[in-house]
Amino acid sequence: MSVLQRHVWFAIALSVSSFLLLVSFYYLFFPVISIGDLWDVKVMDLPFIIFVLVIAIGIGLLYGLFSGFYWRKQLHQVHEELKAVEQGKSLWEIQGSSVQEIASIEESIWRLHSQIQEQTKLAQKVANEKAVDLENRIQEIVSQERNRLARELHDSVSQQLFAASMLMSALTETKEESNTGEAKQLRLVEEMIQQSQLEMRALLLHLRPVALKGKTLQEGAEELLLELMQKVPMTIKWKIESFPIEKGVEDHLFRILQETLSNTLRHSKASSLEVLLIQRDNLIILRVVDDGIGFDVEQARAGSYGLQNMHERAVELGGTLKIVSVENEGTRLEVKVPKLNTEEG
Repeated sequence: MSVLQRHVWFAIALSVSSFLLLVSFYYLFFPVISIGDLWDVKVMDLPFIIFVLVIAIGIGLLYGLFSGFYWRKQLHQVHEELKAVEQGKSLWEIQGSSVQEIASIEESIWRLHSQIQEQTKLAQKVANEKAVDLENRIQEIVSQERNRLARELHDSVSQQLFAASMLMSALTETKEESNTGEAKQLRLVEEMIQQSQLEMRALLLHLRPVALKGKTLQEGAEELLLELMQKVPMTIKWKIESFPIEKGVEDHLFRILQETLSNTLRHSKASSLEVLLIQRDNLIILRVVDDGIGFDVEQARAGSYGLQNMHERAVELGGTLKIVSVENEGTRLEVKVPKLNTEEG
C-alpha cells in the first residue's frame, strides 16, 4: 500500500471520528429528545447531521491530501538519492529534511555514498597500479616472444614458400608449350602458393601485442576498428569522443571491447556493428550494438568465461555491464563506469 493510499484510509478514519465527536459534543451541550431531532435542526439550511458529516469528511479529506502529498514528496526525495547512489552518479549536498527521521536517513545515504565513492576510487587506483605493473612485467616478454615467432616464420615458412613459388614458376614455363592441361594445374598451384605468401606477409605484419602499448583507449579502439573494417565484410560505424581516462580503466575497457568484438565475429553472424565511447554525467559509457542472430543472455552467462570475465572487469572498476539480446534482431552490450576526480595534492 502506497503512502498516499495509507493516508487516505487514515483520513476516512479521521472523518468518522470527527463526525462522532461533533455529534457527541452537540448532545452534550444541546440535549435533544431523539436522533430524529438531528434532522430537524438546521445549520446553513442543511440538517445538522448532514452538516456535521460534510464538515467531518472535509477535515479528513484535507488532512489526508496534505499529509499524503507531503510524505510522498519526502519519500520521493529519499528514493531519488538512493537511485543516484545505485547508479554511481555524483550526489551533491543533500537538502536536509525538516522531519528528523527523514533527515537521519539522508545522513546515512550521504555516508553510504561517500563510502562507495571511496571504495570505487580505491578499486580504480588498484586497477591502475595493477595494469601498469602487469604491462611493465609482461610487455617485454610478450614482445620478445612475438618477435621470435615472426623471425622464425620469416626465416622458415616464408623462405620455403618463396622457394616453392620460384620452382613452380620455372616448371610452369617449361610445361606451357608441351602440355596445356598440366600447365594449367601448375599455374593453379603457383597462384595458391603466391596467395599463401600474401597471407604470411599479412600475418607477419599483424603479429604484434594486442595491448594499448602507450596509446589512449580512443586511439587503440579506432585502430582496432579500422583494422577490423579492412578484414571483414561488415559495416562498422563508431562514435568515439576524446576525454582523459585513467590507465587501469583504459586497459579494462579495451579488453572488454576486444572480447566483445571477438564474440561478435565468431558467433553473431552480424552484417553491421556500431561502437560508442562517450562520457556523460560523470560516467564513461562503452556501447557495442550488432544486428546479428542474438542469444540467450542468462544461459550464455552461466557457461561463458568471456562474459563472466567482462562482468568482473566492469565490477572491478565500480561500474556495471548490461547485455540485451533479442533473437534475430541483435545484441547490445553497455558498460558504465564512474569517472572520478583523482587529482590529489
